[in-house]
Amino acid sequence: MKRLSTQSPQFQQELQALLAFETVQDPKIDQIVADICADVQRRGDAAVIAYTNQFDGTQAQTMADLTLSQDDLKAAFFRLPENVQTALQTAAERVRSYHQHQKQESWHYTDADGTLLGQQVTPLDRVGIYVPGGKAAYPSSVIMNAMPAHVAGVPEIIMVVPTPQGERNDIVLAAAYIAGVTKVFTIGGAQAVAALAYGTQTVPQVDKITGPGNAFVAAAKRRVFGVVGIDMVAGPSEILVIADGSTPADWVAMDLFSQAEHDEIAQAILIATSPDYLDEVQAAMHRLMPTMPRRAIIEASLGNRGAMILAKDLDEACAIANYIAPEHLELSVENAAAWAQKIRHAGAIFMGRYTSESLGDYCAGPNHVLPTSRTARFSSPLGTYDFQKRSSLIQVSEQGAQQLGKIASILAHGENLTAHARSAELRLKD
Repeated sequence: MKRLSTQSPQFQQELQALLAFETVQDPKIDQIVADICADVQRRGDAAVIAYTNQFDGTQAQTMADLTLSQDDLKAAFFRLPENVQTALQTAAERVRSYHQHQKQESWHYTDADGTLLGQQVTPLDRVGIYVPGGKAAYPSSVIMNAMPAHVAGVPEIIMVVPTPQGERNDIVLAAAYIAGVTKVFTIGGAQAVAALAYGTQTVPQVDKITGPGNAFVAAAKRRVFGVVGIDMVAGPSEILVIADGSTPADWVAMDLFSQAEHDEIAQAILIATSPDYLDEVQAAMHRLMPTMPRRAIIEASLGNRGAMILAKDLDEACAIANYIAPEHLELSVENAAAWAQKIRHAGAIFMGRYTSESLGDYCAGPNHVLPTSRTARFSSPLGTYDFQKRSSLIQVSEQGAQQLGKIASILAHGENLTAHARSAELRLKD
C-alpha cells in the first residue's frame, strides 16, 4: 500500500491521483449493449431467449423455461438448512425494520384563505431488481434491493438473475422469497435490463431498475435511464477507516481486506494519527495475507488503489474523509458518535471499534447499496424513499384565487405568456 502524509507538500496531488478512477464508458461495450437493447425492444421474448442461451449456456425454448414463481422461491427456501433460513430471516427483518423508519407519508396544510397545499406520496407500481448470478451468490443484494421496495408498498417486484448453465442458487431464490419478490426471470446481462425497461411479451415493463451488475449491465442501465428510473451506476467498492490506534491492528487489517477482496480496482484506505499504528496495521496485513483465499485480488487491490495516510489529528482526518466522500467510512475511534458529527460526505458511517463494515453488508439494517466514486457528496444510500414518488397537491379556494390570480397574471405577462395570464384572470371576480 502507498504511504502518504498530510505534511507532504504534494499530499493534495497524491490524494487526487489515488482517488482518480476512469469512468469513461467503453465504446465497444456501449455498442454491444445498444444493439442488444434495440433487439430486445424489437423482438421481445425471442431476443431475450436467444441472448440467454448464447451468453449463459442455457437451452431455453420459451420464457416459461426462464420463469420462476413464488412457489418455486418458497421451495428453495425450505431446501436450505435451518440455520441458513434463520440467518436470512433475521437479516431481512432487520433490513425491513430499518427501512420502515424511512417510509414517507402524505401531508398537507391549509392557508388562511382556505387554499390547500401538500404532497401525496405513493409507491411505484412495479420495480425490477437485478441480482448478479453465476458462481457467486448474493442473497444480501436481493434483500437490500427488494425489501425497501416491499416496505414502500410496491405491488410488483420483478427479479432478474442469470443462471449460467441453468444452475440456480437456492439461497438467492430463498432471499427473494422472504423479501417479497413477486416473480423471478432467470436472465441477466444487458438483455435482462432491456426486458425490464421496455417490457416483452412475458416480462412486464417496470418503472425503476435497481441492483448491481457487470460493465454490460451498467452500460444498459445508463442507456435505458429516462425510459425507466435507475438507482445509480456504481463504481468499485470503497472503504475508508479512520483509526486513533485504540482498535486492534488485526481488526483494521481485516476490515481493509473485506473491501479489497471484491475486485482488483476496489479501494481501501486507512487514515491514522500515529506512524507506529500504521506500521502495526501494515505488519498485521502482511501476517494475515497468506490466510486469505482471495489473496491475489486483495494484493492487487491494495497495490493499485490502497493507501495509508498519516494525519496530524482526527480533525484533519475527518476533513480528508469529507473530501474523499467514501462509500463506507469506519470511525474506529473513541467517542465515534461525536466524531461522526464532523462527517458531511459518506455513504454509510460505521461508528466504534466493534462496528465492522461487513455487518452493514449483511444484517445491521441500513442499505448496503451506497454511492461510490465520491458521489456521496450529493447522493444517498438506496432506501424506501427510492421506491416512492411524490405528487404536489394544490386546491386553491375562491378567496385564494383572487390574490394568486393577480400575482400569476403579472408574472405571466412578464413572460409574454398571454394564455397563462388569461387563465388566471378569468377566475378573478373583478
